[in-house]
Amino acid sequence: MALEVSTNEKVIKIVTISLKGRFDAFEAPAIRKICDEYIANDFIHFVFDLTDISMLDSAGLAVLVSALKRTRLQNGNVRLVWPKAEDAARILKLTKFDQVFALIKLSEVIPVGF
Repeated sequence: MALEVSTNEKVIKIVTISLKGRFDAFEAPAIRKICDEYIANDFIHFVFDLTDISMLDSAGLAVLVSALKRTRLQNGNVRLVWPKAEDAARILKLTKFDQVFALIKLSEVIPVGF
């Protein structure tokens, strides 16, 4: 009996969106548009680097929730890098986003290949 070989290749697209400053109602539409473009191009795994976010409001939170819902519909996910600013971190805790999203600390981010 001859050996049968089959292979299956899967490319996983992950995008990291690093934000600095205020993630509020003025900036949220632009970030939502960026997410829309990536999702339209088959990116279903997102990392939002919130390390340098100084303030986060409900519009910014809505963008994160929208990205999470849309990516999960396609078996993707969204992870957040924990912000350094206590005010931004407090918002994530008060809204229980720390229980909904996979939150990682910057020290836990290890470059691929290391």
